[in-house]
Amino acid sequence: MRQATLEDINTVSEILSEAAAWLEQKNMVLWGETEIGTKAIARDLELGLFYIAVCNGVVAGVFRFQLEDVEYWPDIERSDSTFLHRLAVRRSFAGGNVSTQIFQWAIDRTQDLGRHFLRLDCMADRPRLRSIYENFGFKYHSDRQVGANLVARYEYAIGDRI
Repeated sequence: MRQATLEDINTVSEILSEAAAWLEQKNMVLWGETEIGTKAIARDLELGLFYIAVCNGVVAGVFRFQLEDVEYWPDIERSDSTFLHRLAVRRSFAGGNVSTQIFQWAIDRTQDLGRHFLRLDCMADRPRLRSIYENFGFKYHSDRQVGANLVARYEYAIGDRI
């Protein structure tokens, strides 16, 4: 894993767009251009929020790792958690262990920061994705309405709080 920079903007946007297009083909719209285009992600890259998963020298996936998330998690202690968003894996790496490696990196980073939970969310009507999270060890926390979207919120307890 490595932190993405502005030099990676096209790669990050391309991988997010590839994942969004694949989901759209399955009638599961997730992100629009206003959320994953280069203009939309530039600020997050400047802030150092995006990371890149590299496999055998090839960029295999991307994700956003945050220290706070007041939009999706306004009701929790802010300094106790980290947050994983916009996780996308290139189709050519789908079904491998890229997501698992990203989850493990995020867990390790959360522990290194002395925080007790890694949290993420997804659309509540995505049972396959929810199953992936649950099979990895994330526990369902609650549903939350965010704008027009109902999201299922998950958490992974770190260390002795498991």
